[in-house]
This record gives sequence, C-alpha cells and structure tokens, in this order.
Amino acid sequence: MCSARIDPDEEITSEGGKSMNEPLTIYLQDHLAGETAAIELLQVMGERTDPLGGFAKDLLTEIEVDRETLQILADKVGSGENVIKEVASWLSEKVTRLKFGHGMANPFGTFQAIEFLSLGILGKLALWRALETLSLSDTRLSGVPFNELVLRAKTQFSQVEERRLEIAGTAFRLPN
Repeated sequence: MCSARIDPDEEITSEGGKSMNEPLTIYLQDHLAGETAAIELLQVMGERTDPLGGFAKDLLTEIEVDRETLQILADKVGSGENVIKEVASWLSEKVTRLKFGHGMANPFGTFQAIEFLSLGILGKLALWRALETLSLSDTRLSGVPFNELVLRAKTQFSQVEERRLEIAGTAFRLPN
C-alpha cells in the first residue's frame, strides 16, 4: 500500500531549488495571472471596430511587454510558471468574456471591462513600487528599471481612466 503524502509545511521548489512558497514567488505569480487576464480581455476589446478597439490593441502591446518583464523577474526569482494560477486566470477570463464580451456592445459592459483594466493597472503600479523598494535588499531584483515601469503604469492608468470616464456618462444613462 502506497502511503505517499504531501507535507503541507514542506517547501515546494522550482527546478533551480528555490522555494515556490516564498511570499515573493506567490506575489509574482498572482500578478502574472492578472496580466494574463488583462491580455485576454484586451484581445477581445481589440476586435472592436471603433476607436476603443484601436486603443485596446495599442494597450495590449504594452501589457504584453509588461507581462514578459514580469515573467523574466519571476524566472529570476525562481518561481517558474504556476499552471494552476494560469488555468484559474484563463477560466476567469472566459467568464469575463461571457460577461463583458456579450455586454461590450452596450456602454455598461464596456465601462465594466475598462474599469477592470484600470484596477488591474493600479495593482501593477503597486507591484512595481513594491519591487523597487525590495530591490534595495534583494539582489535578484537588481538592475531592473522600476522607475520606467512605474512611469509606464502611471501613463497606462491615465489613458485607461480617461476612456473609463468618457464612457461613464452613457454607461449609467437611464433608458428613455
């Protein structure tokens, strides 16, 4: 009889032997999952033929670069990829697509989708700031231009927020 058990207190390690239970690893994986959800949503929004579709395509390019940067950092820290979080993010995006995708034809669905992106970008801004602070004591994070990443996140937020507020007026208008 096989009695193989997983000890919940035992550290899980990546191929490089680094802990996958380390708080930094968990934090990076959470943000990678969020970036994946944002990319999926922007791909759906990019299918629009209006100016918002063009905006979504441009933002998608930047978000993909940010995700690449984050993946490099995660690899450097030793977190690798977390398949469970990636699948959860994928499923979440599918639910989001159902909710926002069908609703994107109406202003309220579009407003919700843009607000979701806006909040995600604020989370990314907080991530870059926290990692910048941590980089002073963690050499795995040295040499990363966090000031540029912070600036890009601020610009992304400003652009998304502008669109969100433009749509707010029509999103909450009562039907006649």
